[in-house]
Amino acid sequence: MEQDWNVTVLRKRAADKAKVSRTQSEVNAARRAGAVVATEKKTTTNAGHANTDHARIAKLDRDNDVTAPPKIDVSVGKAIQKARGDKGLTQKDLAQLINEKPQVNEYEAGKAVPNQQILGKLERALGVKLRGKGIGEPLTFGKKK
Repeated sequence: MEQDWNVTVLRKRAADKAKVSRTQSEVNAARRAGAVVATEKKTTTNAGHANTDHARIAKLDRDNDVTAPPKIDVSVGKAIQKARGDKGLTQKDLAQLINEKPQVNEYEAGKAVPNQQILGKLERALGVKLRGKGIGEPLTFGKKK
């Protein structure tokens, strides 16, 4: 295993220049040759914080509760399908109407992870409630009389 050391080899004779060795074998060869060897270890600036990520990763590894993100309810998909059919829209037309990609199909199939912004756009475009109580009921604005 190599270490991060900067090694300066000092010679007894003035004709020899100091040499920086980076491997342990060069340091050992210089010592065998009778040279004076000065070593200095490299340090990192955030040495105190170097292993904090490892602790967090180890905690995540110990946590075995892996759950899939919640999917949209099937009743919401049926309400979207019914309202879209009543308005005579295709899935592609509905996606264009709310300025979204055709991923809206996943909402009908019940495979999508719910996004409140997309659900709000769908509610306004179709005129039915897709969130909270009364899913599939006509969307009303303001106070009920």
